[in-house]
Amino acid sequence: MREYWEKVSCPHSIHIQRASAISSPQSLKYEYEQYVEHEIEDYKDSVSRSALLKIGDEAVEALRKADQIALTELLVWQEVDRIIARRLRLPTYATWKRRRLRMLEAYRRPEHWGIDPNAALVRALADSSDRHVLVAGAEREGPALYLAARGAAVTAVEPAEDAVERVVKAAHAAGLTERIRGYCADLGAWAPDVALHAVVCSPSAFAGLTPQDRARVIEVLQSATVDGGVHLVETIAAGADSRADGLPLEELAHRYRGWTISVERTSGLRETFMARKEAVA
Repeated sequence: MREYWEKVSCPHSIHIQRASAISSPQSLKYEYEQYVEHEIEDYKDSVSRSALLKIGDEAVEALRKADQIALTELLVWQEVDRIIARRLRLPTYATWKRRRLRMLEAYRRPEHWGIDPNAALVRALADSSDRHVLVAGAEREGPALYLAARGAAVTAVEPAEDAVERVVKAAHAAGLTERIRGYCADLGAWAPDVALHAVVCSPSAFAGLTPQDRARVIEVLQSATVDGGVHLVETIAAGADSRADGLPLEELAHRYRGWTISVERTSGLRETFMARKEAVA
């Protein structure tokens, strides 16, 4: 049987889930199956070819003892996966589900991501389930992952590649990959491809853009936002030594004429500008 196993033991490619613009929540059963598949594939990648061949021999022998006459490639691979799952002592679905539900509940709390429970982001986007949210200037992964855990489909945009990678990796570790997609781009060269329910911008989101570029970007984001949608722009408070990375509140107020706006002081030297789009009569 060694020759047969040599024939079917070509390495599997790792399946990476890609987040999409519109993503339906996964069932916990499907998520568990993906978890098991990921653990098994990681194990296969971590062992030598000779070790994998030995598992293959074990799988073939187990099938033969079970009077399995037609040793197809699929049956052998399934038995290999079962053997590896036993070796890894992977939890049953019931055990994994209990743990996962506890984690998801923790992820839904803003404190888990270092966000003040009374922050404008939390209050304004309390009902973000099945909403599309843009997080621009995503140098901190907390807001993006918090909103994804609350059920939003999040698009994170940041010029720095390492920042985008950090957000995507954190989403993968939290099991929120299906809810987040990342773009390495600045707002001046990017435009949304879906209707937005909310936009969250850090001070760095508009860094390096001229006033004309900022005006164009804001207009694009406003046009892409549905009626009732909200924009949250974190900016540098008046009197701060450096305003290079923020938008003056006067400029924001001018750009959001016709929207319902408010400003509140947050931690440190930052303020949050909030604007809600009114429905056109």
